[in-house]
Amino acid sequence: MASTTTRVLRLLSLLQDRSYTGRELAERLGVAERTLRQDIQRLRELGYPVHAERGAVGGYRLGQGAKMPPLLLDDDEAVAVALAVGLAEDGFTGIADIDASLTRALAKLQQILPKRLQRKVTALRSATAVGPATVGSREPDAPVPAATLTVVAGAIRDGATLFATRADTETETEVEPYRLISWRRRWFLVAYDLGAHVWRALPVADLIRVRSASRRFAARSLPDDDLVAFVLREVAQTGWKVHARVTVLAPAETVIARINPAVGIVEAVDSHTSVLVTGADALETIAIYLSMLMMDFRVDGPPELVAHIRTLARRYTEALDG
Repeated sequence: MASTTTRVLRLLSLLQDRSYTGRELAERLGVAERTLRQDIQRLRELGYPVHAERGAVGGYRLGQGAKMPPLLLDDDEAVAVALAVGLAEDGFTGIADIDASLTRALAKLQQILPKRLQRKVTALRSATAVGPATVGSREPDAPVPAATLTVVAGAIRDGATLFATRADTETETEVEPYRLISWRRRWFLVAYDLGAHVWRALPVADLIRVRSASRRFAARSLPDDDLVAFVLREVAQTGWKVHARVTVLAPAETVIARINPAVGIVEAVDSHTSVLVTGADALETIAIYLSMLMMDFRVDGPPELVAHIRTLARRYTEALDG
């Protein structure tokens, strides 16, 4: 029989998952129901609100108490919580007075994480930068498996090349990975493509397979001192399903001051005119961006966006005439 402490911790772990009958718990722990009741009482004395319900569908469950007792997390849960807290600490939360609490929580987690888990968390945190928060319509999420991020972060940490296979080509390409960028619930990998000899901002969700190579590489000069800015430029030019080029009847510095850097890139034409290159996963989103500019503009392309804005103009006009 396991020691009392080990058994009680195992009981707590079970109760954090779901409700159990007394017989189920006793069988799981390999003890008599009397011993189980004693262990339940030990948890209650430690501050864990274990509720008992009678009847055919009754049993034991962990409820809410007056104070926060310690939690038990398995390896995957511990890594997930540490990463989430760490990324929230690094990025924009939008909540006042939370930074100090995040720092304390992360310090407590890091203190008790086993070395093997600390290595995973540290690799991903050190390899990741967080892009700016944006206001308005949000593109659909592009979730990435945790295992993929772990492989990529490990390669960045070790300075090892990666073999990456994109879904659109199904061709394996060797790259030098430098940085992961988390932006708008999407992940991008800043990497040097050894086949094409160009820098890329690869959407990690588009990679159907990644594997670490054994070859180490010497770091190159980066394409930009600010890799988040590099990713935003690349995404604005090539990273969306729909791209648009818009002439704005305002100086470039005025447009730049008005838009979020995540919306697109601005090029000066003359002292009174500029060009905005932007993109999104839908024409409707670009139309929203343009309406938020509050400036006169002319859509240079694509034709589908021109047609969409004409439809919007007709609807607005008819709404006013009615």
